[in-house]
Amino acid sequence: MDITAIIFITYLASLIGVGVWTFRLNKTQEDYLLAGRKLGPWVTAFSERASGESAWLILALPGAAIASGLSQSWTVLGIILGSIASWYLIAERLRDQTAKYGALTLPEFLHRRYNDKSNIIRLFSAIIIAFFFAFYVSAQFHASGKVLNTMFDLDPLVGISIGALVITGYTLMGGFYAVAWTDLVQGMLMIGTLIILPLAGFIEITGNPEMSLAASLEKAGPHHSSYTGGKDGLAAFAIVMGGLSWGLGYLGQPHLLIRYMAIRSVKEVKIARRIAVIWTLPGITGSFLIGLAALTIFGPGTLDDVEKAMPLLATELLPAVIAGLFISGAVAAMMSTADSQMLVSTSAITEDFVHQFLGRKLTEKDLVSLSRITIIGLGVFAYGLALYSQLEGKNIFSVVSYAWSGLGSAFGPALVLTLWWKNTTRKGVIAGLLTGFLTTVVWSNIAPLQAMITERFVSFVFAFAAVLIVSKLDSDGK
Repeated sequence: MDITAIIFITYLASLIGVGVWTFRLNKTQEDYLLAGRKLGPWVTAFSERASGESAWLILALPGAAIASGLSQSWTVLGIILGSIASWYLIAERLRDQTAKYGALTLPEFLHRRYNDKSNIIRLFSAIIIAFFFAFYVSAQFHASGKVLNTMFDLDPLVGISIGALVITGYTLMGGFYAVAWTDLVQGMLMIGTLIILPLAGFIEITGNPEMSLAASLEKAGPHHSSYTGGKDGLAAFAIVMGGLSWGLGYLGQPHLLIRYMAIRSVKEVKIARRIAVIWTLPGITGSFLIGLAALTIFGPGTLDDVEKAMPLLATELLPAVIAGLFISGAVAAMMSTADSQMLVSTSAITEDFVHQFLGRKLTEKDLVSLSRITIIGLGVFAYGLALYSQLEGKNIFSVVSYAWSGLGSAFGPALVLTLWWKNTTRKGVIAGLLTGFLTTVVWSNIAPLQAMITERFVSFVFAFAAVLIVSKLDSDGK
């Protein structure tokens, strides 16, 4: 067993250790779902960043840069702007408002904010979260199969199984305490990977006169060196908006919003925001540059799977010890997102559906036990989806895009307008939830529409308009 494997296995074992250590800290549902609202700014910021970027940033975005070239720079810009907008528009107000209404989850906040006696907001929210997070978590499990295949030449199906077992295990035991504290370490590993690996790549390129990024882009395809994929007019607009639209999703991702709800105080949001922004700028840019460096060093058309570029580049350029740490960082990206999403899905099912919607009277101990049972069920279901994605040859990029669009468009417009527009109504929020959900599902499955412009943009715009129009009509009718 080489040093890279030893470091990787030690890292996974430490994650289980954190889950065991934090097991005793979960005495109430608030402890299990929000860490008792006791997170400091550093843990909050790193946890939000690690969970927000996932395997998509470490594996899928470099792969997209290899596959598409400079047109993916709009995606980089969209992610940076979206992340910053979320911290400025939502974080402080959401922390204040959820504490005011005593809400442990996003659906519960919307339910109490609008005094929804029909429970429709709570029900629709729980269904949307559980549906899209099943795909999102499966993408993280799928990614673990790719990394373990690259590192140990394991069958991808075996790698998916190992990743699913570890992630489900420590989330099951430690709840949000385990998730947040492991995210702190994982966020550090990720930012180290995203800064040092592209630097190492471009040092290698500049030191070799036979390598040229410009030449590699030209060789990769006729449009790789174009920021609009070689298109102009409306087609170029669609490329630009397709990239920038990734930023819209940050306004409505429940697994990121829960970080804002869990921070210790509203005053500490500003500190956490600065930390998150400092992480985002080099982190997102670094991911894109990893893809360009891999394209140049390995050559166009040489990788059987472009989403394996990051672990292959780390193994090629870095000492075994550093490569082991950074590849652990790739797995960290998957785990930090999957664990959060499983926890948020669990809260939607147990707290919002079983406890509140069905009105089951359960003790705090029973709620925590039910949450753990639900996590097992969600883990098994997402594992099945991951196996299906692997067998069908689906890539991480497309699966994450689908889930990101559905969650961002369903919750983003409703939440932003709830926090900033006093005329938002209960019916408007319900209209936004349904419009974002249905537009994503329909648009993404009709090829001509998707070829015209991405569902990430259309579903958000339609949902935002739905909240505005229905709220205005509802207010005028009263």
